Amino acid sequence: MSSDTNVSPQYAPYSPQTTKARTISIESLEVVAFHHKIHSVRITWVDLINGIRIRVVPLKSFQRLLSSSRPGITISQSVFGFVVDRIASGFGPVGEYLFVVDLTSMRLCSYAPGHISIMGWFQDKVPVPGRVLETGVPMCPRSTLNRIVDTAKSYNAAFLVGFETEFILLKSTNPIEAVNPHGWNSTQALPSGTKETEVIEEIARGLIDSGIELMMYHSEAAPGQYEFVTGPLPPLEAADALIHTRETITNVASKHGFRATFAPRLHVDKCGSATHTHISVHPVDSEHPSELQHPSQSLAGTSDNLITPLESVFLAGVLSHLQASCAFTLPLRASYARMLDGIWSGGTWVAWGSDNREAPIRLCVPAASVDPELATNAPSKNHFEIKCVDGTSSPYLVLASLLGSGLLGIQSQAPLVEQDCATPAALMTEAERKAAGVTRRMPLSWEGARAALEADEALKGVLGGLVDGFLSAGETLDEILHFSANEAERVQMLVEYY
Repeated sequence: MSSDTNVSPQYAPYSPQTTKARTISIESLEVVAFHHKIHSVRITWVDLINGIRIRVVPLKSFQRLLSSSRPGITISQSVFGFVVDRIASGFGPVGEYLFVVDLTSMRLCSYAPGHISIMGWFQDKVPVPGRVLETGVPMCPRSTLNRIVDTAKSYNAAFLVGFETEFILLKSTNPIEAVNPHGWNSTQALPSGTKETEVIEEIARGLIDSGIELMMYHSEAAPGQYEFVTGPLPPLEAADALIHTRETITNVASKHGFRATFAPRLHVDKCGSATHTHISVHPVDSEHPSELQHPSQSLAGTSDNLITPLESVFLAGVLSHLQASCAFTLPLRASYARMLDGIWSGGTWVAWGSDNREAPIRLCVPAASVDPELATNAPSKNHFEIKCVDGTSSPYLVLASLLGSGLLGIQSQAPLVEQDCATPAALMTEAERKAAGVTRRMPLSWEGARAALEADEALKGVLGGLVDGFLSAGETLDEILHFSANEAERVQMLVEYY
Protein backbone atom coordinates (compact mmCIF):
# COMPACT_ATOMS: atom_id res chain seq x y z
CA MET A 1 0.00 0.00 0.00
CA SER A 2 1.10 3.53 -0.63
CA SER A 3 1.95 6.24 1.81
CA ASP A 4 -0.11 9.40 1.53
CA THR A 5 3.07 11.47 1.81
CA ASN A 6 3.81 13.71 -1.18
CA VAL A 7 7.39 13.93 -2.36
CA SER A 8 6.93 17.69 -2.62
CA PRO A 9 4.84 18.67 0.44
CA GLN A 10 3.19 22.05 0.21
CA TYR A 11 5.25 23.74 2.88
CA ALA A 12 8.64 22.22 1.99
CA PRO A 13 10.50 24.21 -0.69
CA TYR A 14 11.88 21.26 -2.64
CA SER A 15 13.30 22.09 -6.05
CA PRO A 16 16.02 20.60 -8.25
CA GLN A 17 18.00 23.81 -7.82
CA THR A 18 18.08 23.68 -4.00
CA THR A 19 17.58 20.05 -3.00
CA LYS A 20 20.89 18.24 -2.68
CA ALA A 21 22.16 15.13 -0.97
CA ARG A 22 23.77 15.53 2.47
CA THR A 23 26.97 13.59 2.02
CA ILE A 24 30.50 13.78 3.40
CA SER A 25 32.61 16.27 1.46
CA ILE A 26 36.20 15.48 0.66
CA GLU A 27 37.19 18.60 2.63
CA SER A 28 35.53 17.26 5.78
CA LEU A 29 36.71 13.66 5.43
CA GLU A 30 39.56 13.94 7.95
CA VAL A 31 37.32 15.55 10.57
CA VAL A 32 34.60 12.93 10.05
CA ALA A 33 37.17 10.14 10.12
CA PHE A 34 38.57 11.39 13.42
CA HIS A 35 35.18 11.99 15.04
CA HIS A 36 33.67 8.64 13.97
CA LYS A 37 36.89 6.58 14.18
CA ILE A 38 36.68 5.70 10.48
CA HIS A 39 39.12 3.00 9.44
CA SER A 40 37.57 1.57 6.24
CA VAL A 41 35.90 2.70 3.01
CA ARG A 42 33.31 0.55 1.25
CA ILE A 43 33.71 1.14 -2.49
CA THR A 44 30.20 0.24 -3.65
CA TRP A 45 28.46 -0.50 -6.92
CA VAL A 46 25.20 -2.13 -8.02
CA ASP A 47 25.22 -4.75 -10.75
CA LEU A 48 22.65 -5.43 -13.47
CA ILE A 49 20.56 -7.75 -11.25
CA ASN A 50 20.50 -5.32 -8.31
CA GLY A 51 23.24 -7.06 -6.36
CA ILE A 52 25.01 -4.57 -4.08
CA ARG A 53 28.76 -5.18 -4.34
CA ILE A 54 31.58 -3.78 -2.24
CA ARG A 55 35.33 -3.79 -1.92
CA VAL A 56 36.59 -2.65 1.45
CA VAL A 57 39.69 -0.44 1.40
CA PRO A 58 41.52 0.73 4.56
CA LEU A 59 41.20 4.49 5.00
CA LYS A 60 44.94 5.08 4.50
CA SER A 61 44.88 3.14 1.23
CA PHE A 62 41.84 5.11 0.13
CA GLN A 63 43.60 8.38 0.89
CA ARG A 64 46.52 7.25 -1.26
CA LEU A 65 44.07 6.57 -4.11
CA LEU A 66 43.00 10.21 -3.96
CA SER A 67 46.41 11.35 -5.17
CA SER A 68 45.66 9.82 -8.59
CA SER A 69 44.13 11.87 -11.38
CA ARG A 70 41.44 9.18 -11.63
CA PRO A 71 41.17 7.69 -8.13
CA GLY A 72 39.71 4.22 -8.31
CA ILE A 73 40.24 0.48 -8.41
CA THR A 74 40.49 -1.93 -11.33
CA ILE A 75 37.72 -4.51 -11.79
CA SER A 76 37.27 -7.21 -14.44
CA GLN A 77 35.02 -6.24 -17.34
CA SER A 78 32.98 -9.34 -16.50
CA VAL A 79 31.80 -7.49 -13.36
CA PHE A 80 28.29 -7.10 -14.78
CA GLY A 81 28.12 -10.76 -15.79
CA PHE A 82 28.59 -12.23 -12.32
CA VAL A 83 25.27 -13.74 -11.25
CA VAL A 84 25.47 -15.51 -7.90
CA ASP A 85 27.95 -18.29 -8.81
CA ARG A 86 27.84 -18.08 -12.62
CA ILE A 87 28.94 -15.84 -15.49
CA ALA A 88 26.17 -14.75 -17.82
CA SER A 89 26.43 -15.25 -21.55
CA GLY A 90 28.35 -12.51 -23.36
CA PHE A 91 30.79 -11.82 -20.52
CA GLY A 92 34.33 -13.17 -20.45
CA PRO A 93 37.69 -13.09 -18.66
CA VAL A 94 39.47 -10.51 -20.81
CA GLY A 95 39.72 -6.81 -19.98
CA GLU A 96 39.43 -4.48 -17.00
CA TYR A 97 37.48 -1.37 -16.13
CA LEU A 98 38.61 1.39 -13.81
CA PHE A 99 35.97 2.03 -11.16
CA VAL A 100 36.50 5.71 -10.41
CA VAL A 101 35.09 6.86 -7.08
CA ASP A 102 32.56 9.69 -6.98
CA LEU A 103 33.82 11.98 -4.21
CA THR A 104 30.38 13.59 -3.86
CA SER A 105 28.76 10.32 -2.75
CA MET A 106 30.43 9.50 0.58
CA ARG A 107 28.13 8.51 3.45
CA LEU A 108 28.62 7.33 7.00
CA CYS A 109 27.71 3.66 7.41
CA SER A 110 25.82 3.80 10.69
CA TYR A 111 25.20 0.05 10.43
CA ALA A 112 28.96 -0.67 10.27
CA PRO A 113 30.90 1.41 12.84
CA GLY A 114 34.18 2.69 11.45
CA HIS A 115 33.05 2.47 7.80
CA ILE A 116 31.96 4.96 5.17
CA SER A 117 30.63 4.08 1.72
CA ILE A 118 31.29 5.66 -1.64
CA MET A 119 29.81 5.08 -5.10
CA GLY A 120 31.54 5.53 -8.45
CA TRP A 121 31.64 5.20 -12.23
CA PHE A 122 32.89 2.36 -14.40
CA GLN A 123 35.27 3.89 -16.95
CA ASP A 124 37.62 2.56 -19.59
CA LYS A 125 40.99 1.77 -18.06
CA VAL A 126 42.76 2.75 -21.28
CA PRO A 127 41.51 4.74 -24.30
CA VAL A 128 38.94 3.00 -26.50
CA PRO A 129 38.22 4.28 -30.03
CA GLY A 130 35.04 6.30 -30.17
CA ARG A 131 34.76 6.91 -26.41
CA VAL A 132 35.99 9.70 -24.15
CA LEU A 133 38.30 8.19 -21.54
CA GLU A 134 36.83 9.83 -18.44
CA THR A 135 33.17 9.09 -19.19
CA GLY A 136 31.25 6.05 -18.02
CA VAL A 137 31.28 2.91 -20.13
CA PRO A 138 27.98 1.93 -21.82
CA MET A 139 27.44 -0.98 -19.40
CA CYS A 140 27.56 1.28 -16.29
CA PRO A 141 23.99 1.86 -14.98
CA ARG A 142 24.99 4.82 -12.82
CA SER A 143 26.68 6.56 -15.76
CA THR A 144 23.68 5.82 -17.99
CA LEU A 145 21.29 7.47 -15.52
CA ASN A 146 23.60 10.47 -15.19
CA ARG A 147 23.75 10.88 -18.97
CA ILE A 148 19.94 10.81 -19.30
CA VAL A 149 19.51 13.39 -16.53
CA ASP A 150 22.07 15.68 -18.17
CA THR A 151 20.36 15.33 -21.56
CA ALA A 152 16.99 16.20 -20.04
CA LYS A 153 18.44 19.47 -18.72
CA SER A 154 19.13 20.56 -22.28
CA TYR A 155 15.39 20.16 -22.88
CA ASN A 156 14.57 22.32 -19.86
CA ALA A 157 13.58 19.40 -17.63
CA ALA A 158 14.89 18.45 -14.21
CA PHE A 159 13.60 15.88 -11.76
CA LEU A 160 13.30 15.07 -8.10
CA VAL A 161 12.83 11.49 -6.91
CA GLY A 162 11.73 10.00 -3.61
CA PHE A 163 11.14 6.39 -2.60
CA GLU A 164 8.92 4.32 -0.35
CA THR A 165 10.91 1.26 0.73
CA GLU A 166 8.75 -1.67 1.81
CA PHE A 167 10.20 -4.83 3.29
CA ILE A 168 9.26 -7.76 5.50
CA LEU A 169 11.21 -8.55 8.65
CA LEU A 170 11.62 -12.30 9.04
CA LYS A 171 12.77 -14.27 12.04
CA SER A 172 13.15 -17.38 9.89
CA THR A 173 13.68 -18.01 6.18
CA ASN A 174 13.12 -21.77 6.46
CA PRO A 175 10.27 -21.91 7.08
CA ILE A 176 9.25 -18.35 6.15
CA GLU A 177 8.14 -16.70 9.39
CA ALA A 178 7.56 -12.99 9.97
CA VAL A 179 8.43 -11.27 13.24
CA ASN A 180 4.78 -10.51 13.97
CA PRO A 181 1.29 -10.84 12.42
CA HIS A 182 0.30 -7.18 12.64
CA GLY A 183 -0.87 -5.03 9.76
CA TRP A 184 -1.10 -1.56 8.27
CA ASN A 185 -0.19 1.34 10.58
CA SER A 186 -0.81 -0.87 13.61
CA THR A 187 0.66 0.23 16.92
CA GLN A 188 0.97 -3.46 17.76
CA ALA A 189 3.63 -3.78 15.07
CA LEU A 190 5.85 -1.33 16.99
CA PRO A 191 5.33 -2.11 20.68
CA SER A 192 7.89 -0.75 23.12
CA GLY A 193 10.50 -3.21 24.29
CA THR A 194 10.26 -5.68 21.42
CA LYS A 195 13.16 -6.67 19.25
CA GLU A 196 11.42 -5.63 16.02
CA THR A 197 10.80 -2.13 17.37
CA GLU A 198 14.46 -1.90 18.36
CA VAL A 199 15.44 -2.87 14.81
CA ILE A 200 13.07 -0.38 13.16
CA GLU A 201 14.16 2.48 15.42
CA GLU A 202 17.84 1.68 14.82
CA ILE A 203 17.25 1.76 11.07
CA ALA A 204 15.52 5.14 11.41
CA ARG A 205 18.36 6.63 13.44
CA GLY A 206 20.90 5.18 11.06
CA LEU A 207 19.31 6.77 8.01
CA ILE A 208 19.18 10.16 9.71
CA ASP A 209 22.78 9.87 10.91
CA SER A 210 23.92 9.07 7.35
CA GLY A 211 22.32 12.27 6.03
CA ILE A 212 19.23 10.74 4.42
CA GLU A 213 15.98 12.63 4.97
CA LEU A 214 13.57 10.24 6.68
CA MET A 215 10.03 11.52 6.27
CA MET A 216 8.22 8.75 8.15
CA TYR A 217 8.05 5.04 8.83
CA HIS A 218 5.20 2.70 9.75
CA SER A 219 4.02 -0.89 9.57
CA GLU A 220 2.49 -2.10 6.34
CA ALA A 221 -0.37 -4.50 5.60
CA ALA A 222 1.42 -7.87 5.52
CA PRO A 223 2.78 -9.68 8.60
CA GLY A 224 6.15 -8.24 9.62
CA GLN A 225 6.00 -5.62 6.87
CA TYR A 226 7.33 -2.08 7.30
CA GLU A 227 7.85 0.97 5.11
CA PHE A 228 10.39 3.80 5.21
CA VAL A 229 9.61 6.95 3.22
CA THR A 230 12.66 9.03 2.31
CA GLY A 231 12.72 12.56 0.94
CA PRO A 232 13.24 13.82 -2.61
CA LEU A 233 16.63 14.22 -4.23
CA PRO A 234 17.94 14.64 -7.77
CA PRO A 235 17.78 11.23 -9.52
CA LEU A 236 21.37 10.05 -9.17
CA GLU A 237 21.56 11.09 -5.51
CA ALA A 238 18.15 9.52 -4.89
CA ALA A 239 19.30 6.17 -6.31
CA ASP A 240 22.46 6.31 -4.18
CA ALA A 241 20.37 7.08 -1.09
CA LEU A 242 18.04 4.17 -1.81
CA ILE A 243 20.96 1.75 -2.00
CA HIS A 244 22.23 3.11 1.31
CA THR A 245 18.74 2.76 2.77
CA ARG A 246 18.54 -0.89 1.70
CA GLU A 247 22.00 -1.60 3.09
CA THR A 248 21.02 -0.01 6.39
CA ILE A 249 17.82 -2.06 6.59
CA THR A 250 19.41 -5.41 5.76
CA ASN A 251 22.50 -4.93 7.93
CA VAL A 252 20.65 -3.72 11.02
CA ALA A 253 18.20 -6.60 10.67
CA SER A 254 21.09 -9.08 10.36
CA LYS A 255 22.80 -7.61 13.40
CA HIS A 256 19.74 -8.55 15.47
CA GLY A 257 19.35 -12.03 13.98
CA PHE A 258 16.58 -11.17 11.50
CA ARG A 259 16.35 -11.18 7.73
CA ALA A 260 14.87 -8.17 5.92
CA THR A 261 13.54 -9.11 2.49
CA PHE A 262 12.39 -6.89 -0.37
CA ALA A 263 10.86 -9.87 -2.19
CA PRO A 264 7.75 -8.76 -4.12
CA ARG A 265 5.19 -11.10 -2.55
CA LEU A 266 5.60 -13.95 -0.07
CA HIS A 267 1.98 -15.00 0.38
CA VAL A 268 -0.83 -14.99 -2.19
CA ASP A 269 -3.32 -13.91 0.47
CA LYS A 270 -1.18 -11.02 1.79
CA CYS A 271 0.03 -7.71 0.38
CA GLY A 272 3.28 -7.58 -1.51
CA SER A 273 6.28 -5.28 -1.08
CA ALA A 274 7.03 -2.47 -3.50
CA THR A 275 9.44 0.40 -3.96
CA HIS A 276 6.96 3.05 -5.01
CA THR A 277 8.91 5.68 -6.91
CA HIS A 278 7.85 9.32 -6.74
CA ILE A 279 8.99 11.60 -9.56
CA SER A 280 8.37 15.31 -9.93
CA VAL A 281 9.19 17.17 -13.16
CA HIS A 282 10.42 20.77 -13.15
CA PRO A 283 11.64 23.32 -15.69
CA VAL A 284 15.33 24.02 -15.23
CA ASP A 285 14.55 27.69 -14.68
CA SER A 286 11.17 27.81 -12.95
CA GLU A 287 11.01 31.61 -13.23
CA HIS A 288 11.53 31.70 -17.00
CA PRO A 289 10.50 28.26 -18.28
CA SER A 290 9.58 29.38 -21.79
CA GLU A 291 12.91 31.12 -22.37
CA LEU A 292 14.85 27.90 -21.78
CA GLN A 293 12.81 25.52 -23.87
CA HIS A 294 14.79 23.36 -26.25
CA PRO A 295 14.36 24.42 -29.88
CA SER A 296 12.29 21.30 -30.58
CA GLN A 297 10.05 21.88 -27.59
CA SER A 298 6.65 23.51 -27.96
CA LEU A 299 3.80 23.62 -25.50
CA ALA A 300 1.59 20.57 -25.51
CA GLY A 301 -1.92 20.50 -24.11
CA THR A 302 -2.57 19.61 -20.51
CA SER A 303 -5.07 17.10 -19.20
CA ASP A 304 -7.99 19.01 -17.71
CA ASN A 305 -5.45 21.56 -16.44
CA LEU A 306 -4.34 19.14 -13.73
CA ILE A 307 -0.79 18.97 -15.02
CA THR A 308 1.60 21.37 -16.71
CA PRO A 309 2.61 21.05 -20.38
CA LEU A 310 6.01 19.71 -19.30
CA GLU A 311 4.39 17.14 -17.00
CA SER A 312 2.01 16.15 -19.80
CA VAL A 313 4.67 15.29 -22.39
CA PHE A 314 6.82 13.60 -19.73
CA LEU A 315 3.87 11.44 -18.65
CA ALA A 316 3.03 10.64 -22.28
CA GLY A 317 6.56 9.34 -22.80
CA VAL A 318 6.55 7.25 -19.62
CA LEU A 319 3.19 5.67 -20.49
CA SER A 320 4.27 5.01 -24.09
CA HIS A 321 7.26 2.96 -22.96
CA LEU A 322 5.93 1.61 -19.65
CA GLN A 323 5.55 -1.95 -20.90
CA ALA A 324 9.25 -2.06 -21.81
CA SER A 325 10.30 -0.27 -18.59
CA CYS A 326 8.71 -3.10 -16.60
CA ALA A 327 11.63 -5.31 -17.59
CA PHE A 328 13.70 -3.09 -15.27
CA THR A 329 11.09 -2.12 -12.66
CA LEU A 330 9.71 -5.66 -12.24
CA PRO A 331 12.78 -7.75 -13.10
CA LEU A 332 11.83 -11.19 -11.69
CA ARG A 333 9.10 -13.73 -12.34
CA ALA A 334 8.09 -13.23 -8.72
CA SER A 335 7.48 -9.52 -9.43
CA TYR A 336 4.32 -10.28 -11.38
CA ALA A 337 2.61 -12.02 -8.45
CA ARG A 338 2.20 -8.52 -6.96
CA MET A 339 0.97 -6.66 -10.05
CA LEU A 340 -2.68 -7.69 -10.07
CA ASP A 341 -6.00 -5.91 -10.33
CA GLY A 342 -7.98 -5.13 -7.21
CA ILE A 343 -5.20 -5.14 -4.60
CA TRP A 344 -4.08 -1.48 -4.83
CA SER A 345 -0.77 -2.37 -6.46
CA GLY A 346 -1.32 -0.44 -9.69
CA GLY A 347 -3.38 -2.90 -11.70
CA THR A 348 -2.72 -4.43 -15.10
CA TRP A 349 -3.60 -1.62 -17.53
CA VAL A 350 -1.30 1.10 -18.88
CA ALA A 351 -3.03 4.05 -17.27
CA TRP A 352 -2.74 6.97 -14.91
CA GLY A 353 -5.14 8.57 -12.47
CA SER A 354 -5.37 11.32 -9.89
CA ASP A 355 -4.89 9.67 -6.50
CA ASN A 356 -5.88 6.36 -8.10
CA ARG A 357 -3.99 3.50 -6.48
CA GLU A 358 -5.30 1.04 -9.04
CA ALA A 359 -3.31 2.77 -11.80
CA PRO A 360 0.40 2.01 -12.34
CA ILE A 361 1.02 5.77 -12.37
CA ARG A 362 -0.79 7.80 -9.75
CA LEU A 363 -0.86 11.58 -10.08
CA CYS A 364 -0.36 12.80 -6.51
CA VAL A 365 -2.29 16.04 -6.33
CA PRO A 366 -1.29 18.38 -3.47
CA ALA A 367 -3.81 19.67 -0.99
CA ALA A 368 -5.48 22.92 -2.00
CA SER A 369 -3.92 26.02 -0.50
CA VAL A 370 -5.97 28.16 1.86
CA ASP A 371 -3.80 31.14 0.95
CA PRO A 372 -4.72 32.61 -2.46
CA GLU A 373 -1.20 34.01 -2.89
CA LEU A 374 0.30 30.53 -2.55
CA ALA A 375 -2.11 29.17 -5.15
CA THR A 376 -1.41 31.86 -7.77
CA ASN A 377 1.44 31.43 -10.29
CA ALA A 378 3.10 28.85 -8.05
CA PRO A 379 5.24 26.07 -9.54
CA SER A 380 3.43 22.76 -9.87
CA LYS A 381 3.53 20.67 -6.72
CA ASN A 382 2.27 17.58 -8.51
CA HIS A 383 4.31 14.45 -8.67
CA PHE A 384 3.85 11.00 -10.13
CA GLU A 385 3.95 7.82 -8.07
CA ILE A 386 5.13 4.88 -10.15
CA LYS A 387 3.64 1.82 -8.47
CA CYS A 388 5.03 -0.88 -10.79
CA VAL A 389 8.45 -0.95 -9.10
CA ASP A 390 9.65 -3.43 -6.50
CA GLY A 391 12.71 -3.86 -4.29
CA THR A 392 14.39 -6.46 -6.49
CA SER A 393 15.07 -3.75 -9.08
CA SER A 394 18.15 -1.56 -9.43
CA PRO A 395 17.19 2.10 -8.85
CA TYR A 396 19.71 3.20 -11.48
CA LEU A 397 18.07 1.04 -14.15
CA VAL A 398 14.56 1.92 -12.95
CA LEU A 399 15.20 5.65 -13.16
CA ALA A 400 17.17 5.40 -16.39
CA SER A 401 14.24 3.62 -18.04
CA LEU A 402 11.48 5.83 -16.58
CA LEU A 403 13.27 9.15 -17.04
CA GLY A 404 14.57 8.01 -20.41
CA SER A 405 10.98 7.27 -21.44
CA GLY A 406 9.88 10.67 -20.18
CA LEU A 407 12.74 12.29 -22.08
CA LEU A 408 11.51 10.66 -25.29
CA GLY A 409 8.12 12.23 -24.65
CA ILE A 410 9.67 15.64 -24.01
CA GLN A 411 11.80 15.43 -27.14
CA SER A 412 8.89 14.44 -29.39
CA GLN A 413 6.27 16.57 -27.60
CA ALA A 414 4.15 13.45 -27.54
CA PRO A 415 0.44 14.01 -26.98
CA LEU A 416 -1.01 12.44 -23.85
CA VAL A 417 -3.39 9.78 -25.20
CA GLU A 418 -4.55 8.29 -21.90
CA GLN A 419 -7.02 10.34 -19.89
CA ASP A 420 -7.10 10.74 -16.13
CA CYS A 421 -8.76 7.56 -14.82
CA ALA A 422 -11.15 8.35 -12.01
CA THR A 423 -12.16 4.67 -11.90
CA PRO A 424 -9.85 1.65 -11.80
CA ALA A 425 -9.35 0.55 -15.41
CA ALA A 426 -10.19 -3.06 -14.57
CA LEU A 427 -13.68 -1.96 -13.50
CA MET A 428 -14.36 -0.05 -16.72
CA THR A 429 -16.13 -1.55 -19.69
CA GLU A 430 -14.12 -2.02 -22.86
CA ALA A 431 -15.93 0.97 -24.37
CA GLU A 432 -15.12 3.14 -21.33
CA ARG A 433 -11.45 2.18 -21.50
CA LYS A 434 -11.31 2.93 -25.21
CA ALA A 435 -12.88 6.34 -24.64
CA ALA A 436 -10.25 7.05 -21.96
CA GLY A 437 -7.40 5.98 -24.26
CA VAL A 438 -6.64 2.96 -22.06
CA THR A 439 -6.08 0.19 -24.60
CA ARG A 440 -2.85 -1.56 -23.58
CA ARG A 441 -2.24 -4.11 -20.86
CA MET A 442 0.79 -4.06 -18.62
CA PRO A 443 3.09 -7.07 -19.05
CA LEU A 444 1.53 -9.94 -17.14
CA SER A 445 4.72 -11.97 -17.00
CA TRP A 446 8.50 -11.78 -16.88
CA GLU A 447 8.69 -12.98 -20.47
CA GLY A 448 6.17 -10.35 -21.58
CA ALA A 449 8.15 -7.48 -20.09
CA ARG A 450 11.42 -8.66 -21.61
CA ALA A 451 9.77 -9.07 -25.02
CA ALA A 452 8.41 -5.51 -24.75
CA LEU A 453 11.89 -4.20 -24.00
CA GLU A 454 13.45 -6.08 -26.89
CA ALA A 455 10.81 -4.61 -29.23
CA ASP A 456 11.18 -0.99 -28.00
CA GLU A 457 13.93 0.38 -30.23
CA ALA A 458 13.48 3.97 -29.03
CA LEU A 459 13.97 3.13 -25.35
CA LYS A 460 16.88 0.83 -26.15
CA GLY A 461 18.45 3.71 -28.05
CA VAL A 462 18.21 5.96 -24.99
CA LEU A 463 19.59 3.30 -22.63
CA GLY A 464 22.43 2.26 -24.89
CA GLY A 465 24.76 -0.70 -24.51
CA LEU A 466 23.58 -2.08 -21.17
CA VAL A 467 20.31 -3.60 -22.43
CA ASP A 468 21.83 -6.79 -23.86
CA GLY A 469 23.91 -7.31 -20.73
CA PHE A 470 20.86 -6.77 -18.53
CA LEU A 471 18.80 -9.31 -20.47
CA SER A 472 21.60 -11.88 -20.35
CA ALA A 473 22.24 -11.44 -16.62
CA GLY A 474 18.51 -11.62 -15.92
CA GLU A 475 18.17 -14.86 -17.85
CA THR A 476 20.99 -16.43 -15.84
CA LEU A 477 19.46 -15.27 -12.56
CA ASP A 478 16.10 -16.71 -13.58
CA GLU A 479 17.70 -20.09 -14.21
CA ILE A 480 19.30 -20.02 -10.75
CA LEU A 481 16.17 -18.92 -8.88
CA HIS A 482 14.03 -21.56 -10.58
CA PHE A 483 16.50 -24.44 -10.60
CA SER A 484 14.62 -26.16 -7.79
CA ALA A 485 11.20 -27.66 -8.53
CA ASN A 486 10.29 -27.13 -4.88
CA GLU A 487 8.31 -23.91 -4.35
CA ALA A 488 9.44 -23.53 -0.72
CA GLU A 489 13.09 -23.74 -1.77
CA ARG A 490 12.56 -21.14 -4.50
CA VAL A 491 10.94 -18.73 -2.05
CA GLN A 492 13.74 -19.30 0.45
CA MET A 493 16.35 -18.51 -2.21
CA LEU A 494 14.40 -15.40 -3.25
CA VAL A 495 14.26 -13.94 0.27
CA GLU A 496 17.87 -14.79 0.97
CA TYR A 497 19.07 -13.09 -2.23
CA TYR A 498 16.68 -10.10 -2.06
